[in-house]
Amino acid sequence: MVAIDLDSVRKAFDDAVALEDVSLSVEEGEFFTLVGPSGCGKTTTLRTIAGLSSPTDGTVRFDGEDVSDTPVEDRNVGVVFQSYALFPHMTVAENVRYGLRFTDPPRGLTADERVEELLELVDLPEMGDRDPDELSGGQQQRVALARALAPEPDVLLLDEPMSALDARLREQLRREIKRIQRELGVTTVYVTHDQEEALAVSDRLAVMHDGGVEQVGTPVEVYEQPATEFVASFVGENNVFSGVVVGRDGDELAIEIDEKAPADHQFHVVDPADHAVGDHVTFCVRPTHLDPDASHNRFRMALGAAEYLGGTTRLYGEWAGREMVLRLPEPPADDTLTVGFDPAAATIL
Repeated sequence: MVAIDLDSVRKAFDDAVALEDVSLSVEEGEFFTLVGPSGCGKTTTLRTIAGLSSPTDGTVRFDGEDVSDTPVEDRNVGVVFQSYALFPHMTVAENVRYGLRFTDPPRGLTADERVEELLELVDLPEMGDRDPDELSGGQQQRVALARALAPEPDVLLLDEPMSALDARLREQLRREIKRIQRELGVTTVYVTHDQEEALAVSDRLAVMHDGGVEQVGTPVEVYEQPATEFVASFVGENNVFSGVVVGRDGDELAIEIDEKAPADHQFHVVDPADHAVGDHVTFCVRPTHLDPDASHNRFRMALGAAEYLGGTTRLYGEWAGREMVLRLPEPPADDTLTVGFDPAAATIL
């Protein structure tokens, strides 16, 4: 298995810039996810790692070796595409065996032995003689994964492989992909626009936006400590506030909220960065941290739509001209609600 490094990678298509100064590292054996909205550059990054697209500028390295101009067939990567791209005129076993067209099976196995081994791995041991159109979408996805793994690649690349599946099947198969990745220890780069999926499967993830990397970290780091306002709003729900620092008491800042808030309205938040009086700061608070019983940072908001989600209810509202969202066990009877949050629950961006 290999480690992957992208150093100041830029990719332009004529006047359109898809990637700008992308630098990131994927550790050997890591499950690394590229997550972001459509058009942010995550698939272009994956294709650049694969060798399907060459960088306009910058360098791609595998284990320290520059592979920027190395063709895809010489990189020993396995790729699973969004469409699966199974051959309808081939059986399941023939599709998997096709992954060996450029190389001999690993560890001295015959092609038939390798196909049998992989079908066992993806839990399709009796499906080798079937045609792809006889399989469910989830089974087809596992066949595509087995085909990509057939030559025992150093790097496994997956481009939104579950986007066409229903929610319950996605949850099941992402656990299977993670199990297989851990069992094999293969360095894996996974592309998705689904934030929940990225948090669930990743050792680390990179949040991408407008062709660049906004933040790299573990799922807990990215969710609990978003580095930018975009990350805060894209990865899970968040309430974003901004204002000017008007005082400090130990490790707490007093922040006077911007002109849309009621006059002299201040929030107190814990500050790890030593902002000074007069600094303009932006911070966020997760919906689960807005609490009607909190004793700090209280404010009254108007309530709007409510969505029952099973264990909680998501409530939308408004305060000081900004949309608010919070989660409670059940909706209140009134159309307004006073909530607050602990100063340590806020994250300064």
